[in-house]
Amino acid sequence: MSPVESTPPDSSQRPRPEWTFLTNHAHVLHCVHRDPSVRTRDIAIAVGITERRTQAILKDLEEGGYLVRTKIGRRNSYRINGEALFRHPLESHRAVVDLLTLLDLDFPTTHISHTT
Repeated sequence: MSPVESTPPDSSQRPRPEWTFLTNHAHVLHCVHRDPSVRTRDIAIAVGITERRTQAILKDLEEGGYLVRTKIGRRNSYRINGEALFRHPLESHRAVVDLLTLLDLDFPTTHISHTT
């Protein structure tokens, strides 16, 4: 089981909530954080969106400077720019790595780039 697939065992029995605190963009970034070479299909399943929407979100994150995509053979690998700041004025003083660290306190952050 990949890190992206790791959910509580009974979560498949629960219906998807009407809303969540995190956006689909945050969910996709979280999946990439857990597995930098995750397949688009696996992200889509984990987040509960289509593969096409997943691809659009990955493109948004790449164009926004949050991700760098590298092609390795037929697969993509992603590196997260941990210093990229949130876009909304309420959170614009915080870096993406802050959220990812909070979500995965025990998960390594070796594929998050820092310029310092």
